[in-house]
Amino acid sequence: MREHSRIIKTVRNVMPTVVSIVLTKSIDDLKKELPKFAGKKGKKAELAIPQEKIDAHGMVQVGGGSGFIVDSEGIILTNKHVVNELDVAHTVITSDGKEYAAEILARDPLNDVAILKIKSETKLPAITLGDSDTLELGQTVLAFGNALGLFKNTVSQGIVSGLSRSVEAKADAQAPTEELRGLIQTDAAINPGNSGGPLVDIFGKAIGINAAVVVGAQNISFAIPVKAAWHDIKDLREHGRIRKPLFGVRYVVLNHDTSEKMKLPVEYGAYVTREHSFDNAVVPGSPAARGGIREYDIILAWNGKKIASESTLQDFLEDCEIGEKVLLSVLRKGKTFETEVTLTERK
Repeated sequence: MREHSRIIKTVRNVMPTVVSIVLTKSIDDLKKELPKFAGKKGKKAELAIPQEKIDAHGMVQVGGGSGFIVDSEGIILTNKHVVNELDVAHTVITSDGKEYAAEILARDPLNDVAILKIKSETKLPAITLGDSDTLELGQTVLAFGNALGLFKNTVSQGIVSGLSRSVEAKADAQAPTEELRGLIQTDAAINPGNSGGPLVDIFGKAIGINAAVVVGAQNISFAIPVKAAWHDIKDLREHGRIRKPLFGVRYVVLNHDTSEKMKLPVEYGAYVTREHSFDNAVVPGSPAARGGIREYDIILAWNGKKIASESTLQDFLEDCEIGEKVLLSVLRKGKTFETEVTLTERK
């Protein structure tokens, strides 16, 4: 007898929408990037790339990951860190082995999300985007992708293990550390190469984009909620670019430890302060500046909601629209006052 389960049906429906993304660079360009220094005998550094790794067009794979088709016209979602390298060719390989040249339409300036497009003579299978705001702990999820860059069409099963997680992640050992917030935690196996693939619910709707794992841990993986990508796609269709609201401050989120260390009167809020001596704590001409926010102010609440470690100023900002008016509660030199700001577009 054959098993006929909901999960098997979901895998069959989702798998044709999952793609592999390959980044390649010409052997000539790679040679130009070699450091120009001489060895002990005056020899220049040379590339040590096995001949079998160089294709017929003189191209070498330098990176890659996974993605998934969200529109039958060829719109694809993936992670920004998968396609962040410049001066490379991007190729998308669909589950049936067909290859397409890919164009990068947009990279989200804040979230680890990128949007690609491929051109096909026929309509492509596309996944339906779900509602990542309605997820619950214990909910069944499936992760798809190109595991380790070796095992295509891989799927793993797990549950939603946590919500609204924050982690610091690096795309590779040389990359800068980036804070990722509002993540979905899952115990579904996600490996290098799975990045950019979909995390779906049991009915096959994409609710996240696989993004990160905890090195050395077991069954702790993270995905970007698909809500962020939904806004990006909407902006791209309506405005031709990704639009983000700007507030305009640098800040430290206060808790018991940071407040005690800085000798501040409250243990929550966003403490407006510069990161470096050459920075501005409040961006000149920004909504925050026009709203009267100054360095060393503590922004306590955003539209009546308390700012804290689990709900930062950035978390609130990402749920706002350009042009939206926001009421702030601010503490300055022991006195609390309210001010209204109108958010503008981040340039």
